Amino acid sequence: MGFFSKIFGNTSSGFVKNAKEIILKINSFEESLLSFQNEDFPRKTMEFKERLENGESLEDILPEAFALVREASRRNLGERHYDVQLVGGLALHKGKIAEMKTGEGKTLVATLPAYLNALAGKGVHIVTVNDYLARRDAVLMGQVYNFLGLTVGIINSQNVSYLYDASHTELDQDRDGIGEFKIVYEFLKPCSRRDAYNADITYGTNHEYGFDYLRDNLATSTNGLVQRGHFFAIVDEVDSILIDEARTPLIISSPSENSEDFYIQFCEIAKKLKKEKDYNVDEKLRAISLTDEGITKAEKLLGIQNIYTEKGIKYVHHLETAVKAQAIFEKDKDYVVKDGEVIIVDPFTGRLQPGRRWSEGIHQAIEAKEGVKIEKETRSSGSITFQNYFRFYKTLSGMTGTAETSAEEFLKVYGLDVIVIPTNRPVSRIDRPDIIFQTEKGKLQAIARKVKELNIKGQPVLIGTISIEKNELLSVYLKQQGVPHVILNAKNHEKEGEIIAQAGKRGAVTIATNMAGRGIDIKLGGNPMVKEEYDFVKNAGGLFVLGTERHEARRIDNQLRGRSGRQGDPGETQFFVSLEDDLMRIFGADRIKNMMGKFGIPEDHPIESRFIGRALENAQEKIEGFHFDSRKHTLEYDDVMNHQRQAVYARRQKMMQADKTEIEGLLNTLITLKENAGEIIENKKKKLGEESFMETVRRISLYITDALWMEHLEDMDYLRSSVNLRAYGQREPIVEYKKEGLFMFKQMEENFKMQTLSLIETINVENIENNKSADISADNQIILENNHVESGEFEEVKDTGRNDLCPCGSGKKFKKCHGK
Repeated sequence: MGFFSKIFGNTSSGFVKNAKEIILKINSFEESLLSFQNEDFPRKTMEFKERLENGESLEDILPEAFALVREASRRNLGERHYDVQLVGGLALHKGKIAEMKTGEGKTLVATLPAYLNALAGKGVHIVTVNDYLARRDAVLMGQVYNFLGLTVGIINSQNVSYLYDASHTELDQDRDGIGEFKIVYEFLKPCSRRDAYNADITYGTNHEYGFDYLRDNLATSTNGLVQRGHFFAIVDEVDSILIDEARTPLIISSPSENSEDFYIQFCEIAKKLKKEKDYNVDEKLRAISLTDEGITKAEKLLGIQNIYTEKGIKYVHHLETAVKAQAIFEKDKDYVVKDGEVIIVDPFTGRLQPGRRWSEGIHQAIEAKEGVKIEKETRSSGSITFQNYFRFYKTLSGMTGTAETSAEEFLKVYGLDVIVIPTNRPVSRIDRPDIIFQTEKGKLQAIARKVKELNIKGQPVLIGTISIEKNELLSVYLKQQGVPHVILNAKNHEKEGEIIAQAGKRGAVTIATNMAGRGIDIKLGGNPMVKEEYDFVKNAGGLFVLGTERHEARRIDNQLRGRSGRQGDPGETQFFVSLEDDLMRIFGADRIKNMMGKFGIPEDHPIESRFIGRALENAQEKIEGFHFDSRKHTLEYDDVMNHQRQAVYARRQKMMQADKTEIEGLLNTLITLKENAGEIIENKKKKLGEESFMETVRRISLYITDALWMEHLEDMDYLRSSVNLRAYGQREPIVEYKKEGLFMFKQMEENFKMQTLSLIETINVENIENNKSADISADNQIILENNHVESGEFEEVKDTGRNDLCPCGSGKKFKKCHGK
């Protein structure tokens, strides 16, 4: 492949070559725009919109629009887009991934396609990895968009939303000085979620966009909708969002039954089981398997003969979950305990994830392990993978410093080409070969000595670790050497932007978890820049990035290296690794360790070996391949759900919009179910009046759709767990899942019709009349909950377990009666 690329060029070089003509056109407008008055910029925006309405395309106005943004940026930020940044903007507009090195100005590049596509009036979504970056980028770039006559919205977690407020001109100077790492909140005006989405350009995190989509599909009226479609998206740190986080689907849940005692009981049992005797741990798969001895011990502790026959899958599930919580999930690595809560730590960024919970009882099992309050279990009300969510966009694009090693996955899953954008200045950073130690202790001692040596000459050092726990451990070694340092981890991430922005200061030593502070530029000498300090640090060798172990993905290692050597600055990077690191330990370092032992190499004495370097890269490639398969596997199953999800959500949308044709179509279908169904429907319609009847049917259909969909999601989860066992019978699990999933979906659709008719029959006309003035959209408290007390169907669809007796008094189980 490399040979052919040299002769014929690759996708990137071809794209950059073809872009030259457009760049010349953009540059040809520059001189005429210098004479523009400030008030001419929003007028030009209006002119562009009119031209689009009159039949011109975005491609037709692209050169002039890009030139206008460049001039607006020069006037507001004092930053003029380089030609390579124009190429990056062009790649994003064309729906590609722009790979741009750290410090090349990705945030500024996004303004070009964002402005151009916002002119279409359908909304542009800029996706960031965290709330902090969404707010920071909106405040920093909001002045450019506002100058051009566009509005900017921000969506954050906890249902917090803002609009950019340009009225605080007295703070412009403050923002220009510190805006790259500190948010000037005066420029943010609180607003409703819908208003933030109705802005021309909206900043937010991938989780918030995904959860808002799921919430919109649980709304009971159009007043509850916040999103307005999926037209154009720019995903910042696209590798982190579309690859690293793609294994975990988004799930929106509602509380289920309380099983607190179960979790405490099984936690005590798990503590008494011994690793490798009672259970085995597969660290690659992050899974456990109980041995026969372990199962026997658990049965004795429970006082039963056979856990499978006497207690069934529920007890087995609780036992396995409790053991998993003890053996696989580590405090201060996978989670932290803060204010009596177990909070997940993002494995890729090292940031805390408040509000997010592990599913399938894992979170509750960890709460029992840590002795904090055990929250109620939840039931899924809706779920979607990031892969399927981002496929909704008419045009999807992304930018990152490291995409090329995952180019195959981007193309196969999302249909996105990776375009490597040339740097504005040549990279002069030195990437030194790895230094390898026998033990972790020896490695940490050597790191502390190296950091002290660099600190004495005033060269700043950024140390990358893989967990909070490793941060604290390394800190102890640095203190022993008398090296002053700052720890940046998930426990103090509110200030991480300000801390990481100063990591380039003379003599600074910063320890940070994986990519903590990602998105913040580290400028030599500190930020804001002081010329004398910049020159000193530059002459000292620039920023030294020291990795304490290799990550599972080569991309993450490259991201860490990329923090050094921005915009042609000098810099150095090096990884210190040991044979006890997770990567080497899990993927077989015993042979190498034995070899080092035979040669009598001391534990804190380094070796450089091509053989070990290759072993590390092979291990990384293996893990990357494994994770790719895992994400592909998740997507295959979610693709089955996606067809069903779209069918259910399409019906909901039509019902939410009070589509009369859809409601009449539903009623015509119901008439065929029962001999006197037509008579029942006409009778209720006459008593209620057509308008009131249609509104009641609309809400009945929404309520039943949601109740059955929640049940269906649960059933599909159970199905997915069980089909894997069929591989032993030479049957393909995904084929079985598709086949049975389709049967279950058809059954759910039939149940929907039957239950809708059943509820129409029991409408209490008197209660409907009494509640005509009620706010029917308020929080799902629909009138039907009042009118159906007599048979209890409405509440029971929500609260009755499938195997409980049906409250209607038939004597049948709920799933065989009104829970069908």
